[in-house]
Amino acid sequence: MKRRDFIYRTSAGYTALLMTPGLWSVSLQARDKKACDFKAYRPGKTLAPLIQVTPDDGYYLHSFYDVCPWSPDQRFLAVTRLPYQQKKPVWGDTASICVIDLSEQTIEEVYTTRAWSFQVGANMQWGQKGSRFLYANDIIDGQPVCVQIDIRKKKAKAFAGPKYDLSPDERYVISPNLLNMNIHQYGYAVPDPPGGKPIPFTQEDIPNEGLWRTSLKNNKKELFVPMQRFIDASSSRDFYNKGIPYLFHSKYNRQNSRIMQVFRSQINGAGRNASLFTLNADGSNVQEALSMDHWNRKARLGGSGNHPNWHPDGEHIIMNCIPEWLGFRDMHFCAFRYDGSDFRLLSEKHLGSGHPSVEPDWRFLITDAYIKQSWVVKNDEVPIRWIDLQNDEEHILCTMPTDVGGGGEMYTREEMEQGGSQSKLDPHPVWSRDYRKICLNGAPDGKRQVFIMDVNNMF
Repeated sequence: MKRRDFIYRTSAGYTALLMTPGLWSVSLQARDKKACDFKAYRPGKTLAPLIQVTPDDGYYLHSFYDVCPWSPDQRFLAVTRLPYQQKKPVWGDTASICVIDLSEQTIEEVYTTRAWSFQVGANMQWGQKGSRFLYANDIIDGQPVCVQIDIRKKKAKAFAGPKYDLSPDERYVISPNLLNMNIHQYGYAVPDPPGGKPIPFTQEDIPNEGLWRTSLKNNKKELFVPMQRFIDASSSRDFYNKGIPYLFHSKYNRQNSRIMQVFRSQINGAGRNASLFTLNADGSNVQEALSMDHWNRKARLGGSGNHPNWHPDGEHIIMNCIPEWLGFRDMHFCAFRYDGSDFRLLSEKHLGSGHPSVEPDWRFLITDAYIKQSWVVKNDEVPIRWIDLQNDEEHILCTMPTDVGGGGEMYTREEMEQGGSQSKLDPHPVWSRDYRKICLNGAPDGKRQVFIMDVNNMF
């Protein structure tokens, strides 16, 4: 075999050298750091100090509300610079992975990728062993694959399989199939394939699909948990056996002992019919944590269950639910154990919304809201909510504009017909590693930017 057979141009134009089957070494181009002068946002008018940390030269986004964008030493912040914001992502278009030095107030592009979306950007995660490695995805040979970016040595490795989440010990990445995740919800995977539409699973695909795992040590990609194992563990297995199943969020707890998996199923190409499972980190003991029946109750004021998230203790899950089976008809912040036991409301007084997360001591909850959640949104801006669970008190830290061209609508008519999520911007408030700061998205001038709020005075 000739040398050219071992060389590939990545989706972003980097030279990738095949080291072993499925393992690529990517050489990166050196880029200069640029000054990034932080700006106070509405000084004196927010409950805690708020600064914009991204420059005005593009459209920026941190990752998701359950992925900490701070490096382990909290000096750096990882963000995605998107190529545009008012059109559907196009296969082949590139986004930039950038690192902000919070001490020097500089920004540096460290990688360019074609695996990006409007909800989670390039889905970057820091390795936990130091502030050297960032993990994200790229597209090589038409397939999404995990990339480890060495920000010190300016090198990268591309592995055999994709990443939705990284194990805390950095040994594995897990992921559903990212090429058709847009079938059941846009914005969390990669752009639609060249045809412009995601290709749905068929019944013939199901035995060969499920949760994938790739070892970062030996680069082995495997079907870690087949789809049928989730169906067999469900109290709605008869219903699910009639549909086409898909997997959504896959998340390790920080103790590296368990994985949380959102499961969905479409009937005749429609619906989500979600439920929640957990399993041991080795793939054993798949069990139902929240049934399809309990997840999909409809709230009196609108909406159904949403946004499960590990509590830092690794035993409990935080989620917006409508617990009609307990006599409640509205959306509430709820908590339950990984096996579904110990289900409880965190507050009966303050209704649920947005993307909730709770700090380790169970005292404070932060969340945002959707514009349509009128029980908390009182104007055209999204509130960042701070709820003292001990005293059952709520404070609004700030409100944030989020209109990036949809006129306040999360999905325009075109997006509903053709797909995409370019009109959707969620603040996705996420805690820093010491739980004294919050990172969030916003669009004060109709342009996606990233902010940090210092909440130390709230404790």
